[in-house]
Amino acid sequence: MTHILAHDLGTSQNKAALYRIDDCSLESAVTASYTTHHPAPGWVEQDPADWWDAVAASTRQLLSQAGVSPTDVAVVTFSGQMMGCLLVDGAGEPLGRSLIWADTRSTEPEAWMNQQVGEDLGYRITGHRLSASYSAAKALWLKWNRPELFARAARMLNAKDYMVYRLTGEFFTDYSDASSTNLLDIRRRAWSTDLTEAFGLPAALLPELRASAEVVGSVSAEAAAATGLAQGTPVAMGGGDGSCACVGAGVVEPGRAYNVIGTSSWISLAAREPHFDPARRTFNWVHLDPALVTPCGTMQAAGFSYGWYHDTFFPGVDDAVLAAHIDAARPGAGGVVFLPYLLGERSPLWDLNARGAFIGMGAATSAADMTRAVFEGIGYNLRLILEILDQASPIAAVRMIGGAARNRSWTQMLADIWDRPLELLADVETATSRGAAVAGGISVGAYPDYSVAAEFAQVSRRVAPIAGRHGHYEVPFARFRESYSLLAPIFGKLAVDAAARKEGGKLT
Repeated sequence: MTHILAHDLGTSQNKAALYRIDDCSLESAVTASYTTHHPAPGWVEQDPADWWDAVAASTRQLLSQAGVSPTDVAVVTFSGQMMGCLLVDGAGEPLGRSLIWADTRSTEPEAWMNQQVGEDLGYRITGHRLSASYSAAKALWLKWNRPELFARAARMLNAKDYMVYRLTGEFFTDYSDASSTNLLDIRRRAWSTDLTEAFGLPAALLPELRASAEVVGSVSAEAAAATGLAQGTPVAMGGGDGSCACVGAGVVEPGRAYNVIGTSSWISLAAREPHFDPARRTFNWVHLDPALVTPCGTMQAAGFSYGWYHDTFFPGVDDAVLAAHIDAARPGAGGVVFLPYLLGERSPLWDLNARGAFIGMGAATSAADMTRAVFEGIGYNLRLILEILDQASPIAAVRMIGGAARNRSWTQMLADIWDRPLELLADVETATSRGAAVAGGISVGAYPDYSVAAEFAQVSRRVAPIAGRHGHYEVPFARFRESYSLLAPIFGKLAVDAAARKEGGKLT
């Protein structure tokens, strides 16, 4: 057997990738998209049948495209979107669409959960704030609002858990995905009975926990017919996409850190113990290696902020033109500050009412200043996260993954703002599925342990801070922080105004 098949179930598509088992290098990949449904404001759902159709179709296409025999696939493994809530009955039939990570309807359950156990205790048990973003609040919303449906539920699954079920007929989840539910005791690596009892959620609803690098079943005859895989092919548990990206970036020992800039952006590191920030600004996942955790901070609108700026003010203009703006303006963006809070903010603010803003424009402000301010604002917010995580474990360098790592001007800016070197991987866009592939390889004995991921994640370029440049950002960074602090009350009032408009009331 010569290949590992890794599926990465993302927010908009599944990416199926074949990796050569000898060196975990990518042989071939295909994608298959699925629809996201928005039936009401704040409601974000996906049909699990669409996930399965995408996995089955991409598997067939990939095997054909690569000319790889099904019998050459040593193991199938998964990375998947986290923080979802799919309820299935005892026969594995979905009881409706999955409420995915972006669904925020569960604000009332969130408030109730915090009343039941307290914000600090919930954070200390799970490593996360108790939030509408996570699975538990979503399950409670269904319990309260769809009681007949909830009464039929046998298991609550995340995306890749349901795909494992469709391939094998077995219900499991791994520790990394479990850490995205607000129900896992992150230090004990076990479901928290204190929380399930406090929230009134049946313990039986939660699937058995397995390590990511564990074979949990094999491809059934029915699944083989749908996917083109050989019946009996081992299926590894895999993990949540954030933890898979961590392994794919080669962050498999304490102290190493990485950053990915996509629609959102996060900085994460590997550690032996969770980092419990006194202000609960950051949070913790379980690593694919269950002996490790990954303290993390996520901002909502990183690449999203750039995309909004590009599409709103420069529609049809090539990205290279805007990238040139970075070098055309000086550090500090001519005194313009951009707050990248178009979607509210998670780390470090945890303020859903926060909004985007340009501050400091004058008659001399140029387009280049405005563009540079957008990039700097994203970098400043990530610096806030980096400094919090640095308190947990000093971070000497940051590995970069994601398409934004190809922007040389932006990566230099980030190195200067953060005052530490960046390490760019040879392949910046396959880390997530490669991390899943490493777990799959370990599960069938092809790799000894996660240390091999550091060998597979080859650094192609290092970006060192330019001497003296960091100091140019100190005052603009201070103004960035001050701007949010001063505008936060205004953002709260704007949220009240928006609610009044929605209800048809008068503004006061």
